[in-house]
Amino acid sequence: MSAFQDKIKGNWNEIKGKLKQKYGELSEDELTYAEGQEDELLGKIQKKTGKSKEEIKGFIDSL
Repeated sequence: MSAFQDKIKGNWNEIKGKLKQKYGELSEDELTYAEGQEDELLGKIQKKTGKSKEEIKGFIDSL
């Protein structure tokens, strides 16, 4: 498991709140997290916001 996956798994509720603050257009469904589905989650956020996966990962890593 990568450090990114560990961070998401361990702090998801906090991260989800920060993502909603930054990207208000994200819905609860788009922020549904299931362990092992980090790429799907990033893809949903990327599609909705138009940001790259690297930008989204960088934002999450900065939290």
